[in-house]
Order: sequence, then C-alpha cells, then structure tokens
Amino acid sequence: MKTLDEVQKDLHYRFPEGFWWGSSASATQTEGAANLDGKGQNIWDYWYEQEPNRFFNKVGPVVTSQFYYRYKEDIALMKEIGHNSFRLSISWSRMFPNGKGEVNDKAVDFYNSVIDELVATDVEPFVNLYHFDMPMAMQEIGGWTNRVVVDAFVDYATVCFRLFGDRVKKWFTHNEPIVPVEGGYMYDFHYPNEVDFGKAIQVGYHTLLSSAKAIKVYKELEQDGKIGIILNLTPSYPRSQHPADVKASQLADAIFNRSFLDPSVKGGFPAELVSILKEEGYMPMIEEGDMDIIKANTVDLLGVNYYQPRRVKAKENLPNPEAPFMPDRYFDNYVMPGRKMNPHRGWEIYEKGVYDILMNVKENYGNIECFISENGMGVEGEERFRDENGMIQDDYRIEFIGEHLKWVHKAIQEGANVKGYHLWTFMDNWSWTNAYKNRYGFVSVDLEKDSERSIKKSGHWFKKVSENNGF
Repeated sequence: MKTLDEVQKDLHYRFPEGFWWGSSASATQTEGAANLDGKGQNIWDYWYEQEPNRFFNKVGPVVTSQFYYRYKEDIALMKEIGHNSFRLSISWSRMFPNGKGEVNDKAVDFYNSVIDELVATDVEPFVNLYHFDMPMAMQEIGGWTNRVVVDAFVDYATVCFRLFGDRVKKWFTHNEPIVPVEGGYMYDFHYPNEVDFGKAIQVGYHTLLSSAKAIKVYKELEQDGKIGIILNLTPSYPRSQHPADVKASQLADAIFNRSFLDPSVKGGFPAELVSILKEEGYMPMIEEGDMDIIKANTVDLLGVNYYQPRRVKAKENLPNPEAPFMPDRYFDNYVMPGRKMNPHRGWEIYEKGVYDILMNVKENYGNIECFISENGMGVEGEERFRDENGMIQDDYRIEFIGEHLKWVHKAIQEGANVKGYHLWTFMDNWSWTNAYKNRYGFVSVDLEKDSERSIKKSGHWFKKVSENNGF
C-alpha cells in the first residue's frame, strides 16, 4: 500500500496546505422545524401558506431535511466524507421571531450545539447571517426597502457575533445578495413578487449598507476572525468582440456582478452602474455618511459562488416603452451554439468560468483572500442511479467537480489567493420554489424513508480528494 507521500507524488492536482474542503448549506433549506421552538415565520413560510402551487410538487419549507433534529448525525457524515469546514446559515427568524426585540433562547441553544459539535468534530464552522430568509415581521414593514430593517439586521448580527464569535472565526454577512433583488423585485421568483426596479435598487443598496454596518460592528468587537460576503459571480461573455457586444457584456457585468463586488471589496460603486441609475432616474435614497461607512468597511474574505456563465449580445430590438424597466434594456441574452448543458437545471456548464472569475479577482480586486463557496450540479431523478448496494452512482457530479477543480488549481498556480472549495451542497435539500426537484448533495436524503441519509459515490470520492489534498 502506498504512503500518503507516494500518493501525493502521483497527484496531477495538488492543493495548498490547509485548503478548505467542505460544502455549504442554508437554514431554511435544511433545518425544518419551521414553526417549532419559538421560530417566527420567514417569507418562505408565509409564501408557501399563501401559494403552495408556486412550489414544485407543492412541497414547502416546513420539513426540509431535518437538520434541526439530525445535526449530530449529519456532522459525523461531514467528517466521514473529508470535510474540514462547512458553511451554514443562521435563521434570523429563529433567533428573533419578530426580526428584533427578544432573542429566542431555544434558537441560541440550537446554534450553540451545532457550532460546538462542528468544533468537536474538527470541522470549522463558516457562518453566514442572511440567506434569502427575511423574517415576515420585517417584510411586513417593507423588508430591505425599509431602512429600519437595516438596523434590525445589524442588531441581529451583533448578537450572533457576541454569542458565537468565540468559536466562529469565519463570518459572512450575506449570501448572493443580488438574488433577492432579482427574485423579489424584478423577475418574480421570490416573495414579495414585486416588479419594481426602483424598489429593486433600494433593496440592493440597503442590503449592501447592512453588510458594511455589520462589518463595522464586527471589527469593533475585535474577535480575531474574518468577515466577508458571498457573491454569485457570473462572468459575462460577449457574443463577439464587436464593440456593441463588448459594451453589452460590460454593462451586464456592472449590473449583476460589480454592483456588489465593487463596494464589498473596494468600497465604491461601479461608475457605469451609477451613470445608468442617474440617467434612468433610479438612484436609491442615500443618507449622509453612508458612503463613508461603505468605503471604510470592506470585506476580509470573499466567497465566490459559481454555477454558470452569462452570455450576452448587443440589444437587437427596441424595448417596449410600456414595459417595466429591466436591466435587459441594455443587452440581450445570447445562446451560444454547441454549449455544454446540465439538462436538468437548464444551465450551461462552463468550467473555465471559475478560472476567469478568480483571475479577475486577482488582477482587479487586490487578490483578496477568497474561496469557492458554492459550485454544484442539480440533477433530477437521481434515484435511477442507485445501485444494488443502495449507493447513488453520480459519476456526472464527480466529473463536474473535478473539471472545476482543475481550473481552480490553475488559478492558484498563477497566483490567485484561493483558500478552499465548498460544494453546494452537503445533502440533498429543499431548494426554494424547486423544492426537492433537483438533487445537489454528496449525501442522498430519501424523503420516502423519513429522510434517511446515504453517501453517494461523489461523497466517497471527495473524501479521497480531501485526504490527499488533491487528485
């Protein structure tokens, strides 16, 4: 049998010492117990009550994957498949049933227990504060459109830092903050299902301000950890090098990537975006001193979520002047012939995109410390790949991860400051309006058998990658 040194000599792709191997998940998507132990309603609980038909097979967030009851079993499985780190989110409405005011002691006990279990198992907790799950009491006063909610978020963050910061040394303010902007206020795939570009901009601005203010508090507490944000960066590729196509891709990038990346890392907003908002009459309400707070409180650490590229071309037809204002006034989406697809999710698979993002961060964002905080492949009907021994043979997922890791490795070889790779996700979870349609996990969750867990082939493969620190 080969020694570890001999195995490592044979590896084509070796990663830096101390690389973070793990996965990511969120509270609403995994915990269940949505209306137990004092948890308040969040927007998902409420929306499901109102319109269960909007959710795949009418499956809502009440049960999800039962992490609330089974976290010890799940954390043991994380360790078993080679995790040295794991990102979870805290549910704001579990901690504060009304979004502010009295803290829920049962929630504190739960998160203390989860964090203690992770630490005891030698899996480092990375903790995110907001993952799309606005407390309903806060949404009723306007959610992120209302500046009062910014202050409530900062109070919630402060309590979490104080309660858990002795053990948690990697914090994140928001996950994919552009998504609630798009989903809730532009494209109607998140509650409150409004189509209002002005509100969308205010929501984005207040979200960013809440991030900077939470970072300010964290720095003042001097807890010797790091705090960052997690952004879904989707490289915008032009159809061609024609100046009109290139300009379209630059504007798409400013709207969907740099809107959060620039202020989070550099402390200021992209000029192209500000120019569009001024020209179209959509500048947000900004109070005196806000810009100083944003400038002074940038992130220590950047999480990069990457799933698919965005391909765009110059606008070909004039937009309907009666239609609500949308960013695609400035570009058209472009379907590249011959692209590789994940047919289940309808997304393009373009592995080099992860390298392009990391090189952009290296060259244009001070080579800030970063990691791949999500990357993954959702597949429908995975049960058909379960073999006679009960294991799901997800070779397609192994190939997907491996091909992305090759490009991450190349970026590291070329000097990118990448510290880890987290798959979305640890176990099959409830995925917003898609519910359990597409499965993403290293671990299968069998809903027919009381959410029984079983490790997929990819989980066993990942264990070897982590143990060898490469493949």
